[in-house]
Amino acid sequence: MIQIIDRRDFIKQSAQTAATISLAAIAGEPLVASTKQLFKISLAQWSLHRALRKKELDNLDFARTARFDFGIGAVEYVNQFFNDKAKDRTYLGEMLKRSRDNGIENRLIMCDDEGALGDSDEAKRRQAVENHYKWVEAAKFLGCKMIRVNAQSQGNYDEQMKLAADGLRRLTEFGAKAKIAVVVENHGGLSSNGQWLTGVMKMVNHPMCGTLPDFGNFRVSNDEEYDRYKGVTELMPFAKAVSAKTHDFDERGEETHTDYHKMMKIVLDAKYNGFVGIEYEGDRMSEPDGVRATKKLLERVHQELQARPK
Repeated sequence: MIQIIDRRDFIKQSAQTAATISLAAIAGEPLVASTKQLFKISLAQWSLHRALRKKELDNLDFARTARFDFGIGAVEYVNQFFNDKAKDRTYLGEMLKRSRDNGIENRLIMCDDEGALGDSDEAKRRQAVENHYKWVEAAKFLGCKMIRVNAQSQGNYDEQMKLAADGLRRLTEFGAKAKIAVVVENHGGLSSNGQWLTGVMKMVNHPMCGTLPDFGNFRVSNDEEYDRYKGVTELMPFAKAVSAKTHDFDERGEETHTDYHKMMKIVLDAKYNGFVGIEYEGDRMSEPDGVRATKKLLERVHQELQARPK
């Protein structure tokens, strides 16, 4: 029997289908309709750091959790959760297999605790650069596009810029051989000063070195908080990834520290249409609920910005 659908029902069903396709697409799924996809969503492993540290979640199960618990098809790893496995190809092979089995795209590895890339001591700076080589190689093995590093240094404003640029340039040249980009997050100290980090990027001047603007990490010191909207605006021209940091939500589902509608407009106005990584860091709701709340907010903002006048 052929079911006859009147015009109003057809329009309603078409709109619902388009919305469903759009939400699936920005969660890292292939776009299968003509709906314009403004950005895609990935999941940063740090969102579940408490569960991982308590061994409630194993690093090897992260890919499956992203897919089946949150409906997200791309992930960002943190080296802290497999820090002794960077050269273990058996372990990395299992990570890769599980990501493939669950249809997950491995995007990047966030690297910490490998030394200051802008150390004022030449030997220590060189060692810090070399300490990151294994993560470049692990990222390549896992099919990632980049590693995220820190631009930690010592000295005055200009000295730190030169030192950080030197370390980053050396590491970037190594990464470029493997086609792995090196991206810097605003992550405390002068790296949370948008003008400073922009200056570092210009000094490195390499297409494989960029930024990973984090919406929330703009605490330069105990006494100084850099304007997050100004900072993200400054960092976006160099962005190869974006971190959607969240802590708390109000009754409308809006993040209480960051105006996501304003922030995501800044991101899109910079002509960025890549992945935006969920990084829930709050403690007023469970980690899974925080991830879901962030995803819901990003999906709502995506729809709002999709509908804005061209």
